[in-house]
Amino acid sequence: MILSIESSCDDSSLALTSIDDATLIYHIKLSQDEEHSTYGGIVPEIASRLHAQRLPEILKKLKVFLNNDLSAIKAIAVTTRPGLSVTLIEGLMMAKALCLGLQVPLICVNHLKGHIYSLCIRNATSDSQSTLSKPLSLPQPLGILLVSGGHTQILQMHNFNTISLVAQSLDDSFGESFDKVAKYLGLGYPGGPLIESYAKEFIQNYPHITSHSFPVPLLHNQKLQFSFSGLKNAVRLAIEALSQPLSPKDLGSICAGFQQSACEHIVRKVRLYFQNPQTQDLADFAIVGGASANTYLRTALSELCAEYKKQLHLAELAFCADNAAMIGAVAIEHYKRQDFTPIDEAQISPKSLPSDFL
Repeated sequence: MILSIESSCDDSSLALTSIDDATLIYHIKLSQDEEHSTYGGIVPEIASRLHAQRLPEILKKLKVFLNNDLSAIKAIAVTTRPGLSVTLIEGLMMAKALCLGLQVPLICVNHLKGHIYSLCIRNATSDSQSTLSKPLSLPQPLGILLVSGGHTQILQMHNFNTISLVAQSLDDSFGESFDKVAKYLGLGYPGGPLIESYAKEFIQNYPHITSHSFPVPLLHNQKLQFSFSGLKNAVRLAIEALSQPLSPKDLGSICAGFQQSACEHIVRKVRLYFQNPQTQDLADFAIVGGASANTYLRTALSELCAEYKKQLHLAELAFCADNAAMIGAVAIEHYKRQDFTPIDEAQISPKSLPSDFL
């Protein structure tokens, strides 16, 4: 089996994945949401310190699961890019120590590639048998929308080693914009689930009232690119124009209107992608990343995929956000190819390498 480690941002996570059938055997994750909520976003120094405390704690639990016998572990996989340097280093140091102690090879994993492979996590501990029927490999070519706290990208996967970057955000990411709007509203962190919850509540409580209207970014721009900074600023100005403190109705209206505009922007750009002559024969499309858990976005893109006859692939909700299980899923592919990194050459990087996405 492979032991995988994820510490790219604010989630400390370890997993064990079977090399034989890529089944997830064990997974543990500790979130830092509560510690960062006061600040309305991630504080890197706090995140790093918490990883230093929690990674050893959850390693102890993993050892108990294995009855303190780590002999079945044949490789250590760890996220080394992209992410916060001060948190990535915590995971890499643990990975190096384990490799030296167990005398096993090291696998360095791109975190974004991990999100792609969250689509095929085969969870042996799940109550749902559907997770065990997940494919061992992904359909190729595969169009991918990656939406997370740090990235908004359209990627096209031709094979494991060839993933093209088709489009990305010019400024804020989809997930980041939710966090910042939530901060403006004083809702806390992470912003995505909070804004979605308030938006749902508004729609349920005021079904006959139209939510706040915000501009759809790049509405008349036919280029395949994203932008959320203008929308974020429009929301800020709208909040400032309302009586303070906001009433529950105004709060919900802002959340619903913002979510609608942000998601419509995504849908319009994915539609442009589908209309490109080079993607006419593309049969499969996926949504991955922490922000892909947004049900409003999932529903809108599901309808778009049905319109263009694309098979939509979604990760289990439990594995949309950062986790070590997805790192283990990628690591299986690296292991098959004997793609290991010498311990003294392993380094972290806050950004993807040029060779990661062509």
